[in-house]
Amino acid sequence: MLYWLTALSDGGDVFNLFRYITFRAGGAFFTALVFGFLFGRPLIALLRKRQRNGQPIRTDGPESHLQTKAGTPTMGGMLILGAVVVSTLLWARLDNGYVWMILFVTIAFGTLGFVDDFHKITRGNSKGLSGRMRIAIGLGVAAIAGTWAGLLHPADLSWQLAFPVFKNVLLNLSVVFVPFAMLVIVGAANAVNLTDGLDGLAIMPVMIAAATLGVIAYAVGRVDFTDYLEVHYVPGTGEILIFTAGLIGGGLGFLWYNAPPAAVFMGDTGSLALGGALGAIAVATKHEIVLAVVGGLFVVEALSVIIQVFYFKRTGKRVFLMAPIHHHFEKQGWAEPQIVIRFWIISLILALIGLATLKVR
Repeated sequence: MLYWLTALSDGGDVFNLFRYITFRAGGAFFTALVFGFLFGRPLIALLRKRQRNGQPIRTDGPESHLQTKAGTPTMGGMLILGAVVVSTLLWARLDNGYVWMILFVTIAFGTLGFVDDFHKITRGNSKGLSGRMRIAIGLGVAAIAGTWAGLLHPADLSWQLAFPVFKNVLLNLSVVFVPFAMLVIVGAANAVNLTDGLDGLAIMPVMIAAATLGVIAYAVGRVDFTDYLEVHYVPGTGEILIFTAGLIGGGLGFLWYNAPPAAVFMGDTGSLALGGALGAIAVATKHEIVLAVVGGLFVVEALSVIIQVFYFKRTGKRVFLMAPIHHHFEKQGWAEPQIVIRFWIISLILALIGLATLKVR
């Protein structure tokens, strides 16, 4: 919205700053951060009032959670969503299709997560919407987003899969592109959802992944950068940096209250929305494979659940003491902050590897 102030510029005044994506990204970051600090405490107070017993804790989870996490309110993801949406609408160019596509996915998955959290609270147990319904709705949202992205991409990239490291290598997915995009977006949403099991565990890796994807989006949206790096040019994706900057600012504002011991949980409202957003950004920037590297922690968390369920159904035995894998380490005696910080470090390493794919050709 503020971008249109450039119409008042003569080229040498303060209004000219609004032309620059980097300046507006900084504005989005600070707007979202202030939003988080301003509305964090009032939101938590409201959630505590409405959720007298807090988020229902899994009875089959680690025993310590029944004592340490009982009574903590959920749906804190609304704080992040509010910060991201407000900052993006304020600072991004609203004539950019990628911005609207990613906002659509974020809000849609956030709404799905909100309904799921609401069901858990009103029923007083950890089971919300059925898994089939969640997946079906998520796939429907992702199908719209995948089609939308395919139509926004330039003709030489539409319906194509790009490969990191190998320059100029494209695989024409044709009609399979949309199902592939659906898998990426829904997979990312559910992977982040599975990771959100300890105080601060999910939000920092999400911010790290968002920062990485934001840099990638900015790079592939500039023809001078893509020529130098020899990556595919996707015009218009630079504006995604503003969304990711808002996500980081909102995420930091939320982390202030989610740091151990958490005053609020993001819930499915936040985890599904943030994961879906990461998947949508990867599809928009043609970096779906790189997302699997940058978000490798989320992939491992999801795979640990898949492996555990598959192996148990086949043999009646478990590979891990408990899944997702962060609970396995809890069962082994690791302290919660120890697990969280080590997982943050792993996320940062994976993000650097993902960024390196821009240059390694």
